[in-house]
Amino acid sequence: MDKILIIEDSRAQAEYLKSILTADYEVTICLTGEEGFRKAKGEAFSLIFLDIILPDVDGFTLLRRFQDTALTRRTPVILVSGLSDVQHEEKGLTLGAVDYITKPFSPITVRARANIHIKLHHYQMQFMQMATVDQLTGVANRRRYEDESILKWREATRLKLFLSVCMFDIDKFKVYNDTFGHPAGDKVIAAVARTASAFLQRSTDFFGRYGGEEFVAILIGNEARAAFDFLKSIRQAVEDLHIPHAPSVSPWVTISIGGVTLLPKDGDSYEYYLEIADNMLYKAKHSGRNMVVWSDSGREEWLEEGREKQLHSPAVQA
Repeated sequence: MDKILIIEDSRAQAEYLKSILTADYEVTICLTGEEGFRKAKGEAFSLIFLDIILPDVDGFTLLRRFQDTALTRRTPVILVSGLSDVQHEEKGLTLGAVDYITKPFSPITVRARANIHIKLHHYQMQFMQMATVDQLTGVANRRRYEDESILKWREATRLKLFLSVCMFDIDKFKVYNDTFGHPAGDKVIAAVARTASAFLQRSTDFFGRYGGEEFVAILIGNEARAAFDFLKSIRQAVEDLHIPHAPSVSPWVTISIGGVTLLPKDGDSYEYYLEIADNMLYKAKHSGRNMVVWSDSGREEWLEEGREKQLHSPAVQA
């Protein structure tokens, strides 16, 4: 059953709206904007009814926050108002709302609008799934990554949360392809993707194929040391698949990982830190492969090499 979120400060109005919809949908009510925002980020809703006037934040501001947050950006929002105001309606639609209804509610209109926008949402999500999924691996493709990196950067900046950018690469993959053939190489790429994505299941995580045998991950909320340790477990899991590599290279297929953790702020550049992550990957490849090299905002570096050691002369300075 599809879920609908109602953000409305009048409990009587919210309960009435819920009574219109509850026969066909699972309906949740929030009486403040902040409560509604937290709820919208924590669950997958197919539609949000949002009152323009709320006690703690106006609906337009909350609508902007929905649009800037990866987890709510594509959830359709119908604005609700007690006024039939063309300017309010125009502003709401410009900010990304899909519709605008006025009080008092017409049950027929509410049910019809909910039905059509939920159907359109499902069509959109199906299309997005087809357009943004890498066909070989089933994980997000480069196009999806470009969108998600912007959204997650904005979210981490606004919420003042740590953000980690990670680059993965399959070690000596060209040699593997030359030895076993491209069909076997495709299976290796898919196996690495399945293994890594199984670890990156939180709603705040992102994992996708960057291109060829390279992957990219974005984590929100992990401090540098925790992110470093977490990525080591992914590297080990790939090695533990025990996929035979070319005898001249190593016993098993392995990956190298480079990453950086930072607390982003206004004025920082995501591309700059992506370059640091790429440099950490380069260092991992040239320090023996099958390891994780990590940067704490460019100030310190940790290298996994049998036993961990801190590098005191980072290649890139923040």
